[in-house]
Amino acid sequence: MIKERIQHLRALMAENQMDAYIIPTSDFHESEYVGDYFKARKYMSGFTGSAGTLVVTLTEAGLWTDGRYFIQAARQLSDTGITLYKMGEEGVPSIEEFLLDKLQQNGTLGFDGRIINAKFGLKLKEKLQVKNIAIKYDKDLVDSLWTDRSALSKEPAFLLEEKYSGRSTADKLQDVRNEMKKSGATVHIITTLDDIAWLFNIRGNDITYNPVVLSYAVITLEHAYLFLDQDKLSVDIREKLSSDQVELKNYADIYTFVTSLSSQMSVLLDSKKVNYAIYKNLNPEINIIDAANPTVLFKAMKNPVEIENLRKAHIKDGVAFTKFMYWLKTQIGKIEITEISASDYLEDCRREQDGFIELSFDTICAYKANAAMMHYSANQDSNAVLKPEGLLLVDSGGQYYEGTTDITRTMALGEISDELKKHFTAVLRSMLNLADAKFLHGCIGMNLDILARGPIWDMNLDYKCGTGHGVGYLLNVHEAPNGFRWKKVPERDDGCVLEEGMVTTDEPGVYIEGSHGIRTENELVCHKGEKNEYGQFMYFEHITFAPIDLDAVDVSLMSPAEIKRLNDYHREVYEKISPYLTQEEKDWLKVYTRAVTL
Repeated sequence: MIKERIQHLRALMAENQMDAYIIPTSDFHESEYVGDYFKARKYMSGFTGSAGTLVVTLTEAGLWTDGRYFIQAARQLSDTGITLYKMGEEGVPSIEEFLLDKLQQNGTLGFDGRIINAKFGLKLKEKLQVKNIAIKYDKDLVDSLWTDRSALSKEPAFLLEEKYSGRSTADKLQDVRNEMKKSGATVHIITTLDDIAWLFNIRGNDITYNPVVLSYAVITLEHAYLFLDQDKLSVDIREKLSSDQVELKNYADIYTFVTSLSSQMSVLLDSKKVNYAIYKNLNPEINIIDAANPTVLFKAMKNPVEIENLRKAHIKDGVAFTKFMYWLKTQIGKIEITEISASDYLEDCRREQDGFIELSFDTICAYKANAAMMHYSANQDSNAVLKPEGLLLVDSGGQYYEGTTDITRTMALGEISDELKKHFTAVLRSMLNLADAKFLHGCIGMNLDILARGPIWDMNLDYKCGTGHGVGYLLNVHEAPNGFRWKKVPERDDGCVLEEGMVTTDEPGVYIEGSHGIRTENELVCHKGEKNEYGQFMYFEHITFAPIDLDAVDVSLMSPAEIKRLNDYHREVYEKISPYLTQEEKDWLKVYTRAVTL
């Protein structure tokens, strides 16, 4: 099937005089996760991961993805004729290097300019000009092949009240305009869906698990324009936006609207996010101020109302997960449980919580060797039956009116080997070490990553991903610009200074292909600590509360300080979660949060 689709694509490429065609994992807004209409790369390659770019020439095809998906991609691309290119690995060419090597002089590269960001499009143009490669960006060739393609989402939007958002749209717009003035911009183009949702205090359901609305925004010093399918808006939303001086326009009108911008204007945009088609529609004489959207930082620094709401959301989520863990640990071996049925049970536990809206991502419920694939997703073919042995990794989260959650726990379903306990304990130590950090303001995630990665490196192991990512507020579970990783990765915008109010996950792991995967993940809120002659000190607060499976811990491998961190954390778990449990669940939790000693 995949081979046939590739051949059909090549026929269309030849018909349109294209020598290569790029299909990224993206929508018109450079979203990490996309709606069904935009899953062209999945359709053409069979690879289901959330990150990857397919490049097809008239004779070859390759797919580029990152370390989270190496194992999964290798399996899914088998027998498709598509070569896997492992991004960041030694000797692996970049997409630009591959195209420069494969395309002939005066050749033509094609792509849909609405799903390629401007920065990448301009980089391709620059790199390939040495061979005089032309670029055609006005053709969506996949649309001609994909006969049963889904329609664009028509899901309704909803307002996020200020008791949840903490700030009004009018105030947020004023902050954006203040930043525009500082940079000398008279117009600001925003195409990222989470930034728009945050700015206008609206949410939607156009991307599964990401409560956003397909939309664009243009902000001037006097006006605000919102481009979207207006049928998604209730009367209340229209009235609220009107009161905030927001003018509504049709979704696709952005492409003609930007052509009307005067050459005298200075336009603030992020070329890594604005798509190539919009960028090319701007008057070439316009002064482009290429910088991150001011909303990125504003959104990441949660306000006091948001933080207090997040604490409430995490209590609800912790209750749901603890009930799930109690059920799993007490029922394993007594009833049939599979990866899918366990995942479904956990979702049911979340749905019992007040204010729950939907999951924040597709639950990763991975047994034994399946957990070595960081973003494994069980299906009917791979769905493992759980037995009272080995480890089960569950990475999951929820969207609540009070915020977004993301938690991972790895649980022993029976007796496990000393090696598994060693790896589990190392991951536990890593997570607690980073969470306990105290540091001066000005540090970025790379300054702190070694606190988590150190115990893993001590075993001559590593995990091929970052240690943590930012989390949105009733928005994307992966949010820029904060994160933890040990080296700079150009495609990941997560290297900012850690500021007060930022929420970041702390999720080190060990992944052994063919054997097991272990991850323990909490969310941390960054706070200001003492300020003295040395500067402003910062620290983290745990906001995720659920037991860490003591059955998998080898306390002898922990220092007294690490044991204290674990016991202190588990004391908080019991205090915060137990009031919402049955007596049987409380008794069980008391055992699983007991103080441990050497």
